Amino acid sequence: MFEIGSLLLQTCLGRLAQLLAAMSIAVIPPADVQTSETCTPVTKVGEVTVWKQDGRPTAIVFRAGMTIDVDGAPTAYHPLDRGALNRLAHAGRRGHWWALVTKNGWPVVQGPSDPAPGYYVSMTSLQNPAFAATDPRHYVDASITPYVALPESVTKAGKIRLGDLVAVINQANGKVAYAIHADQGPKDRIGEGSLYLANQLRNAPLPDALGIRTSLVHGIVYAVFPGSGVGRPKTREQINVAGARLFERWGGKSALGKCLP
Repeated sequence: MFEIGSLLLQTCLGRLAQLLAAMSIAVIPPADVQTSETCTPVTKVGEVTVWKQDGRPTAIVFRAGMTIDVDGAPTAYHPLDRGALNRLAHAGRRGHWWALVTKNGWPVVQGPSDPAPGYYVSMTSLQNPAFAATDPRHYVDASITPYVALPESVTKAGKIRLGDLVAVINQANGKVAYAIHADQGPKDRIGEGSLYLANQLRNAPLPDALGIRTSLVHGIVYAVFPGSGVGRPKTREQINVAGARLFERWGGKSALGKCLP
């Protein structure tokens, strides 16, 4: 009797082992299906760590504030600062203008047929080749286009190109906006967005004339999607439609916790 019971027990245990093995095999996904994401730091700008979250699609994620960028707007800079969105001192200086289009070393002034006659032509890194380099339409207008500016160290580390799409979240009010990477930011600071983007994320719009650089508080989260652009400007509608689709496919707000608890 003991031998029969022992044999029966061994048989049951053997079948149980087979069942468990079969169950473990059943939950192993095919090699081409990714079921988990990892998040690793790729670089650091000041106190802000920039993360890469692997997945489909891959995202470069960081949390910072937002400095308002008005470059590319027709009324961004004026020779006398009259009614301008920003002070001329923030566009550079004589012999070294980084935010203005120059000709023979001098900033180009908009003419009577341009959007803002008497103002300087302000430029962005992302450009529209359909227009001449001295035409304000050659650049991305910060007053009507949601865009971000990123330091070169971040774009290199994350393999981000001009024109790539970005999801931007204000954690203070939960607002989500979509943007395009259109300008290069300073190397020692991260977290910069166009005037239009900032107004999308705020509870109330900013004044028409800033006079000085104005910043949103900390708690702005950026998710940049490398390779999602074509190196050309997009309309607001194109940015919103493509950005929302990409953000949802990535996992939306719930995906942010993997890198930024």
